[in-house]
Amino acid sequence: MDFVKRVDIKHNDLPGRSVQNAVGRNSAVASEKMTVSFCRYNAEYGLMAPHNHAEESVVVLDCDRAFVRWGSGPDTLEHTVYLNKGDLMHFPELEWHVFGYDEGGFLDALCIYGQVTNIRPEEIQKENG
Repeated sequence: MDFVKRVDIKHNDLPGRSVQNAVGRNSAVASEKMTVSFCRYNAEYGLMAPHNHAEESVVVLDCDRAFVRWGSGPDTLEHTVYLNKGDLMHFPELEWHVFGYDEGGFLDALCIYGQVTNIRPEEIQKENG
């Protein structure tokens, strides 16, 4: 068994979030079958842009005034749901979505992919040829 404390996992600060790669390639625990990351969204990291990628499940670990928007395109996110601790979101492959929060809010989540390759849209398109 591998055991890692979250506080010991390196932070990778990106636009809109800080990511801690827990399981997968170039992660605290190596895996060639799955990707698991802790993600923190708050004003410190700026706003996140709408994005899409491989199929993903996201578990809300903690939040305050946080929400998710999703829809058919980056400019057409027709749905919004405010989040609560313990909520689970499942995004089909290439579904557009974005996480956000009202002033002073945050989202702390666990993001899970069933793969270590073809996660980003450009990788998926290359694979599907």
